[in-house]
Amino acid sequence: MSAQLAPNSLSLGLSLVGRDAAPLPRPAISVVVPAYNEQEVLPQFQARIIPVMEQIGLPFEIVYVNDGSRDRTLEIMLALKDSDPRVAVVNLSRNFGKEIALTAGLDHAAGSEAVVVIDADLQDPPEVIPDLVAAWQRGFDVAYATRRAREGETWLKKATAAAFYRVMRRIGGKVDLPANTGDFRLMSRRSLDALLAMREQHRFMKGLFAWVGFPSTPVLYDRAPRAAGETKWNYWRLWNLSLEGITAFTVGPLKIATYLGLLTAIGAAIYGVQLIIRTILFGNPVAGYPSLMAVVLFLGGVQLMTLGIIGEYLGRIFNETKRRPLYIVERHLPSAPPPG
Repeated sequence: MSAQLAPNSLSLGLSLVGRDAAPLPRPAISVVVPAYNEQEVLPQFQARIIPVMEQIGLPFEIVYVNDGSRDRTLEIMLALKDSDPRVAVVNLSRNFGKEIALTAGLDHAAGSEAVVVIDADLQDPPEVIPDLVAAWQRGFDVAYATRRAREGETWLKKATAAAFYRVMRRIGGKVDLPANTGDFRLMSRRSLDALLAMREQHRFMKGLFAWVGFPSTPVLYDRAPRAAGETKWNYWRLWNLSLEGITAFTVGPLKIATYLGLLTAIGAAIYGVQLIIRTILFGNPVAGYPSLMAVVLFLGGVQLMTLGIIGEYLGRIFNETKRRPLYIVERHLPSAPPPG
């Protein structure tokens, strides 16, 4: 009888111990760093960010997210973790894109008070983080870094970026997207928890950051050129990201298509009325083939463009209804808990 009771007593004792045990201490701040093929710059990034975070004086961790890199990025991340227990590594099963990789890093951030988002290419200097922390300590939930200068970027990229922000301000509805502002920012834990409650598939993180609200303030800085390696953002990818931002936060394109169709119908009606009047007054000469083709091609182009806009929104609805997970983690190596 006693032999049968012993296992139950043991399991009950273990459950009581587990329930009464104090939780492990957590870092105060997590720094989330998504990376894709960044083997050239990761050691430099680690060498610069560690002194900056130590200067702040709060327990911290660095969460590196490997977004299916094809070079030695994961190997370098593992080496950085071996050399510093404050490093955590999240390795995704394949390349999911920066927006999803950033979400994975935020999901695995253990920071109990705040999280910092920064790219690994050192265009966003880690030395700006103390200014973000200072703004947060003044009572702001979000301190976002606003670019005062954009070194190392072509005039075309600057012009297209400015045009995108103007378009978003005009048709973005109630989402106030700060101009010249990327993902580089600090968020309090409560604003981060609100952000992570949104699990949509098509993620435009700059818009989601702005959507959650909370008291926010800009921190000006000068953006530096890329320290090493090559940018992964060509104009085609930037165009697709712009489409994600526009379709994720506004139905403006659908309204534009509606208005364009209405104007085309009004124009066609006016043209039909003047054609009837001209036929009554001057007869009915046969219209020229070039003008007929121009009208047909114009109307066909308007219809195809409208169908394309509807298709963009329909495709996003299709992807959302599948309810697939945002990402799959191949391995997660958490940082060591801080002493105390």
